Amino acid sequence: MSSFKNTFEQYDWDETLSDIFSKTETDVTHALGKSKRDLEDFKALISPAAKPFLEQMAQMSSYVTKNRFGNTIQMYAPMYLSNECQNICTYCGFSMTNKIPRRTLTDDEILKEVGFLKSKGYDHILLVTGEANRTVGVDYINNAIRLIQSRFANITIEIQPLNQEEYEVLIESGLYAVLVYQETYHKEEYKKHHPKGRKSNFDYRLETPDRLGRAGIHKIGLGALFGLEDWRADSFFTALHLSYLQKTYWKTKYSISFPRLRPYSGGLEPKVEMTDSDLVQLICAFRLFDEDVELSMSTRESEVFRENIVNLGITSISAESKTNPGGYAVAPQSLEQFEISDERSTEDVVQMLKNRGLEVVWKDWAYNWQ
Repeated sequence: MSSFKNTFEQYDWDETLSDIFSKTETDVTHALGKSKRDLEDFKALISPAAKPFLEQMAQMSSYVTKNRFGNTIQMYAPMYLSNECQNICTYCGFSMTNKIPRRTLTDDEILKEVGFLKSKGYDHILLVTGEANRTVGVDYINNAIRLIQSRFANITIEIQPLNQEEYEVLIESGLYAVLVYQETYHKEEYKKHHPKGRKSNFDYRLETPDRLGRAGIHKIGLGALFGLEDWRADSFFTALHLSYLQKTYWKTKYSISFPRLRPYSGGLEPKVEMTDSDLVQLICAFRLFDEDVELSMSTRESEVFRENIVNLGITSISAESKTNPGGYAVAPQSLEQFEISDERSTEDVVQMLKNRGLEVVWKDWAYNWQ
């Protein structure tokens, strides 16, 4: 049975990072001159040597995105169903050790939240929970999907990793996509940030996209949480993971997200800073590495940053996001998982996108391609 773990274990973290930092301007020039780029080219494009080429990378990324996706950008909304969690994670406001009020939405509350999001025009929803199998396990998620399935073109989830058979049940009920972030691909550092709970099992989380691929999911979202470890190495392993999955489960679509560590209740300072310039470089590098992969930007980032990045490779964006269960219509004052940065309304973000020459689409890109 195929597993990314076998590929992953062929690479050493320190050697990979050293290789990235050893890339030269010649390597970058060579990568930019190619029509199709490989993982070695990706290393060059995320290396310090690529910094002087950032403007060129941005122009090329913008051209590739416009050529592939047109002047369009897709909008989605996250909806938090529960902040119950049985894990200890050093960077998350929902961590089991945080003494916060816990809440899980009822059916009526879910429908109230849905009513708010539908009034804003959303047709693609991301359901999010903490990782608490007893409270928000497969039965709860399956019920939520069935409850709202007729209201949305696309339903995506970001919950605890599941077994293949459990994913198959959810797909049958209408699940379209799953986001599962490794957080960091540095195995030793991963253990430090996830000392207790099911999430502490690095290998099980690493192999989740494989289980999703075998279950026949339409789309898989990957990513790392920037700030836990060196962003360049984590990004390389994300690209490695993407390449493996595309070859192994070629019928599935893929997306990449770029979350940077944000303040939360109990706060963790980033171990490694990722500047705005670094993030622009990474987004452009991913777009030049893979012209078809969807690149997503959340409200973690500031208004100014999001306005400038939407034309440089991003294909989907959220707006007016709430990271607390019931945050839209039921319980606006409950504790958020993390602080958002761009707090503008959906209407304001839509207008901003139009001002940037972009047409908003409300269904998922991959859905439109089918």
